[in-house]
Amino acid sequence: MLTLGALNAASPDDFVAALDGVFEHAPWVASQAVAARPFATVMALHDAMMAHVRAAPAETVLAFLRGHPALSPKALADPSLTAASRDEQGGLGLDSLGADLRRFEDGNAAYQEKFGFPFIVCVRRLTPPFVLRSMDRRLGNTAETEREAAIAEIGFITRLRLKDRVTGAGMPKTGGHLSTQVLDTARGRPAAGVRIELFREGVMIKEGVTNQDGRTEEALIEGEPLRIGRYELRFHVGEYFAGCPAAADPPWYDTIPIRFAIAEPEGHYHTPLLLGAWTYTTYRGS
Repeated sequence: MLTLGALNAASPDDFVAALDGVFEHAPWVASQAVAARPFATVMALHDAMMAHVRAAPAETVLAFLRGHPALSPKALADPSLTAASRDEQGGLGLDSLGADLRRFEDGNAAYQEKFGFPFIVCVRRLTPPFVLRSMDRRLGNTAETEREAAIAEIGFITRLRLKDRVTGAGMPKTGGHLSTQVLDTARGRPAAGVRIELFREGVMIKEGVTNQDGRTEEALIEGEPLRIGRYELRFHVGEYFAGCPAAADPPWYDTIPIRFAIAEPEGHYHTPLLLGAWTYTTYRGS
């Protein structure tokens, strides 16, 4: 990790080299930002670089957009793919689209033909089905609207890359927070020892057990974007109820699923489960 102070003190060439790859194949972005030093915050550095992208001539912006790789499982075999793009695309898992992958590839081709540059989206903020949904929606944009949409997505991409590269005051907000708590309202206490599983688009990504406060020891997701998509929490409450005095045998509930969607990648989501004797409720808390 580089410090913001070191970047502010670096020679112009070292400054540009240190930020190589934050903006895809575009060292000119960092080169133009050098003159604005010193930057008080990492967010100010990012804002300055994005301002140069937005202020660039139209032909420069178009060439910049065209320099981004296609979003496709096939792109991972391209040796020219940058390390950052490889990690981002590899972590998305487009193959999970199954039969919809062909529709995605067809959409990619239609997008390229219509706008003249690849479909650009910050894949670290979406699940594969919602990448596809985003493409379907953006294919209906005008050329001007879509150019702005692509630049906005580059803002999200580069904000995450910069956060991975540079540390200092005023870091950009890139991560969300997802947590839960189980409360036994019938007995007026937190429910300890409840096993919890978290699924995203049908794939389990986290599990934990509630402590004496009814919470997991750490947040279910924190420090990274909450990918836009569909989620499910499964609360395995059967063993908890079985250990309660005068409990029914077998307990009324065994596993309680709560299905919800996340629309704010940098948002704060708390999804508590309130257990009654014969009922349960949930809501989005703070």
